Amino acid sequence: MIIKGRVKMDEKTKVLVSRINTGEIAVINHRDIDEVAANSLVKKKIAAVVNCEPSISGRYPNLGPGILNKANVPIFDVKEGDLFKILKEGQLIKIESDSLFYQEKKIATVEELTSAKVERLLCVAEENIEKELGKFIVNTLRYAYKEKDFILGKLLIPDVKTRIKGKHVLVVVRGQNYREDLGTIRSYISEVKPVLIGVDGGGDALLEFGLIPDMIVGDMDSITDECLIKSKEIIVHAYPDGRAPGMERVQDLNLEGIIFPAPGTSEDIAMLLAYDKGADLIVAVGAHSNMIDFLEKGRKGMASTFLVRMKIGGKLIDAKGVNKLYKSVFEFKHIIWLVLAALIPVLIILLISHPIQSLVRLLSIRIRMFLGV
Repeated sequence: MIIKGRVKMDEKTKVLVSRINTGEIAVINHRDIDEVAANSLVKKKIAAVVNCEPSISGRYPNLGPGILNKANVPIFDVKEGDLFKILKEGQLIKIESDSLFYQEKKIATVEELTSAKVERLLCVAEENIEKELGKFIVNTLRYAYKEKDFILGKLLIPDVKTRIKGKHVLVVVRGQNYREDLGTIRSYISEVKPVLIGVDGGGDALLEFGLIPDMIVGDMDSITDECLIKSKEIIVHAYPDGRAPGMERVQDLNLEGIIFPAPGTSEDIAMLLAYDKGADLIVAVGAHSNMIDFLEKGRKGMASTFLVRMKIGGKLIDAKGVNKLYKSVFEFKHIIWLVLAALIPVLIILLISHPIQSLVRLLSIRIRMFLGV
């Protein structure tokens, strides 16, 4: 197999997908390609993925490579060669067998991750999951103590312009199954009109469905300029010491933002903010809620998420998987039965209504006269 294409490259896959085009080759540095990254690359209809890190390290069964395989997007792991030093964006490369060429000169040795190899590597990862789970639990408990202010209420939560008290709040993260879940609850959004909070790229997820975020919460590293400009309010997630690298981007767009220093993830502080401001109900879409989700996000524990969910308790509904619960197949026979059911009251009216019976007899006489019967 020979693959040719122009290179788009970035250390961060989520940054790369915002500018890569159809038919180009993605050069990334992404250990354990996750589900969200893989789906984003598939959506761009790229020619191939060249990964300078192991696409499956064996730590845990990550979902990304399987998704790329299923979509017929070839994946190559670099075994020898430093592409980020050798290549420049936009250059034309060729992948042939286990070699990568630029201007007919071999610059790297690669290995294709076929479906069989992916399956074999995932089997190894499944065997390692128990060890990884042990480390994950230890880290979660250790950091839970450090981040206990989420529960004790010592965290200073900023004032916001968006009115939340007494309303439903929809917190959208661009995580697993977010498209399916958003599609499933479209009627809920239309009827209830909840406050819409996008967590970083979750803001763009809302835009995909024609919805304008009332608020964006995050460190601003995976959201488009378009979404930031359209959003009604911006909350920049800062480090606990107050440093907020994302604010620079907001100011470069001549926009205003509110800094929220806090430990934990941006989705955690979005839910905590909604709870603190008096939300009647918090509905989470695409949120990270299990160990695999967090390992794919690159985190070694879920202390803040554990603590936040303990605090907001009964006000939180997780929409993850709702689409699977309510998914149904609408077949043609259902339409036939629907039509027949609708005809039943019509037939009853025809049988008992004297004016309609007279009209039918009149029409019958007219037809016989016309036919000369």
